[in-house]
Amino acid sequence: MRQSQIADLWWKNAVVYCLDIETYADGNGDGIGDFRGAIQHIDHIERLGVTCIWLMPFFPTPDRDDGYDIVDFYSVDSRLGTLGDFVEFMQVARDRGIRVIADLVVNHTSDQHPWFKDARSSPDSTYRDWYIWSDKPEPDDPKGVVFPDQEHSLWQWDDEAGQYFFHRFYRFQPDLNTSNPEVRDEIVRILGFWMQLGLSGFRVDAVPFLVEDVTPKDGDLPDPHEFFEALRAFMNRRDGSAILLGEVNLPYKDLLRFFGSDGLGNEITMCFDFIGMQRSYLSLVRHDARPLADALRERPDPPKDCHWATFLRNHDELTLDKLTDKEREEVFEAFAPDEGMRLYGRGIRRRLPTMLGGDTRRIKMAYSLLFAQPGTPVLFYGEEIGMGENLDIEGRAAVRTPMQWTPNLNGGFSTASPDKVRTPMPKGDYGPEKVNVSSQRRDPDSLLHWMTSLIEQYRECPELAWGDYEVLDVEDEAVLAHRADLDGETVVTAHNFADRDATVTVTLKGCDSSRVLTDIIVEGTLQLTDDGEATIKLSPYGCRWFRVSTPETAPAEADGAT
Repeated sequence: MRQSQIADLWWKNAVVYCLDIETYADGNGDGIGDFRGAIQHIDHIERLGVTCIWLMPFFPTPDRDDGYDIVDFYSVDSRLGTLGDFVEFMQVARDRGIRVIADLVVNHTSDQHPWFKDARSSPDSTYRDWYIWSDKPEPDDPKGVVFPDQEHSLWQWDDEAGQYFFHRFYRFQPDLNTSNPEVRDEIVRILGFWMQLGLSGFRVDAVPFLVEDVTPKDGDLPDPHEFFEALRAFMNRRDGSAILLGEVNLPYKDLLRFFGSDGLGNEITMCFDFIGMQRSYLSLVRHDARPLADALRERPDPPKDCHWATFLRNHDELTLDKLTDKEREEVFEAFAPDEGMRLYGRGIRRRLPTMLGGDTRRIKMAYSLLFAQPGTPVLFYGEEIGMGENLDIEGRAAVRTPMQWTPNLNGGFSTASPDKVRTPMPKGDYGPEKVNVSSQRRDPDSLLHWMTSLIEQYRECPELAWGDYEVLDVEDEAVLAHRADLDGETVVTAHNFADRDATVTVTLKGCDSSRVLTDIIVEGTLQLTDDGEATIKLSPYGCRWFRVSTPETAPAEADGAT
């Protein structure tokens, strides 16, 4: 593979790290995170091995939806810093070889945005058609309300406008009318502005809603996918390596079209694999690898130069909407037994370590699985140290607590008095006294060291990111084994979902007794038979990564055990 191809497709073997500036680190001691604080802690991100930072919204906002209600797409919220601070953050990241992408939240604006204020003032407003209006609240589909515990309709009456406006999310977030060419042109200008300041792409919020036809008029609306084609074309002209990372929570057959028409891959660059994520939790609950194995077998290949983004947790609730009612209830009973741990009846507002009861073996196995399965891994800040949630905080914000750097004042997040820190941290077993970066950096058995090692091995195994993969047939339903092949090189991984020892035999087509399997995560080398068979032993919740090679070219064995 040519080096230029690898450079252009940097995201195929990237490690993406999502952080919220407001809750990551406070650099000026006012109790709120800011770009200055993030700059001070970027060395932690570099040591971890992260190659791309995804910034949650940092734009000016009334902050009724954690920054996703925006009033100015061309600036930085004053609480978080200035444009100058942003530029400095970008430079510091670039100096460390870390790319940066940011949330693109253009499905809607805040109702305090100047565009909407002008739009509601008069039917003749320049911005009136930048939003979606109707004389009656139809068509309406309560099932389509994103937050059913807060909203009961997709339409909201506005006294000043004398009409209803459409909102897929909260009523204070009117949807933009992306069928309007002027709106599309403005979104392109937003992309161009931030790319000029150094961004390497955008995580696109709520992709399916962004291009939906809400009030079709005589069928003459343009193809909504032309919108993403235009965005990609613009980005390619500015920077051919820039990406769109899409939040597309749809069945695989419906999701594929967001990569681009006719398999061209000319729309969304990477899509999150929500189905694989949800099946992972079903497998964890059942101690049975088959739900995830089935998802990996069902998952279609994306178009050339597109990719899947894999994850275990993010900044939202743990969405379980693609499971059946019975399957969802299984996960609820195991990982969210109390009603207060659940959200909207379809998700869980907890982080992974608390759901797994703090079992280090299962936690480490789960993250090994994340980095081993095909796709670009995406981490949410704090996952690398096993942070928990604070269920005293309402809604999805329960998992968006301040980063825990030290066991001391405010977990090292801020030097402000505790009463000035806006978001309270977890207490007890998951409080900063027991879970923090500084302690784990000094502990070779910590989750932080494990995650750093996984990232290092992942980056040294291009087969996992670039190669063809195959789920292998094994006789134990608790074990997921798969192989990844690239340019004649092969990596094999195996993960045990059960709290017991497991032994499986894998058959590697095209391999024979001239090859060995060397474990690059824990200690051990296996000999293949003439038929390409190898017997793999796994401890309870164990995981192993093997490189297939000749004895003469085999890497050194890893020093350790699960």
